[in-house]
Amino acid sequence: MKKKTKIYIRLGTVALIIILFLSAGPFYIVNEGNQAVVTRFGQIVATRTEAGLYMRIPFIDVITTYPRRILSLDGDPTRIPTKENQFIIVDTTSRWRISDPALFYQSFKTLDAAYNKLSDVIDSSTRTIITRNRLSEIVRSSNIINENSAGEDTHLAGMEEDDSAEIEALVSVNSNNETVLRGRGELCAEMAEDARKMVGEYGIELIDIVPRQIKYSDELTTSVYNRMIKDRNQVAQAYRSLGEGKKAEWLGKLENEKRTIQSEAYRKSEETKGRADAEAAAIYNQAYSRDPQFYEFWKSLESYKSTMGTFDTTYSTSMDYFKYMYNPNGRR
Repeated sequence: MKKKTKIYIRLGTVALIIILFLSAGPFYIVNEGNQAVVTRFGQIVATRTEAGLYMRIPFIDVITTYPRRILSLDGDPTRIPTKENQFIIVDTTSRWRISDPALFYQSFKTLDAAYNKLSDVIDSSTRTIITRNRLSEIVRSSNIINENSAGEDTHLAGMEEDDSAEIEALVSVNSNNETVLRGRGELCAEMAEDARKMVGEYGIELIDIVPRQIKYSDELTTSVYNRMIKDRNQVAQAYRSLGEGKKAEWLGKLENEKRTIQSEAYRKSEETKGRADAEAAAIYNQAYSRDPQFYEFWKSLESYKSTMGTFDTTYSTSMDYFKYMYNPNGRR
């Protein structure tokens, strides 16, 4: 009986120890997308980068979990001068991930500390690269604006190809567009490369740095707007000059055509008048030859009709002109 009691006591003790051991949490799970660092008395004893169920020493081993996926970091808008000493507001975003959890734990322990350090590094690299380059290199990625701006203006205006050369001669706006040698994409890659040199020792893999927004500062915005207004006014003036030239050209053509038409019409009218006068003379000649006295009488009446109304005073009616009017017989 006593032996059985001792056995039961031993079994209960073993069961109690097992229950206490299991309740202390000897197992831990690393979920998909996470990784873990196991520390014992402050020293790293293991890293877990694959999802699964793992064992630990309860109350001694401490599990610190970090994400294994790609993380993003949105920086604060920063005022940075360019190579021309023109200030712009740059707002960047970057992608990164923890490549070495043990080294990351030794460097930061928490994600918040890593975010602060990484933000300082990215801001430093961004400022370094931007201050070395011109504004056009930062805001543009290619020279397509130089290649297409003049063609787009003339195309949108519906102009002929011959007019394009005149517009390009009158407008010098295209010359204000600086040639891009590297572009924003290459500068972003250079920013990331410069930052990687400083974050590699922290167990961080920096994937890229991309400017989320680039704005002009207040004083630069005014200057840019003024330049845009000046450029557009120059383009407008070029179109006005071309339009005035075209207007003068078409008015000259119109005047020449008008003179040509008038000259041709005058020639035809004179020809018509000549033919009519010839026909009238022939008719008059024919009528005169039939009855010369009647012809002379009729012509005198026509002359009286057209001239008598213009005479203010007549001093004598004995002249030959009035032979049909004042002669009692109507003739001599």
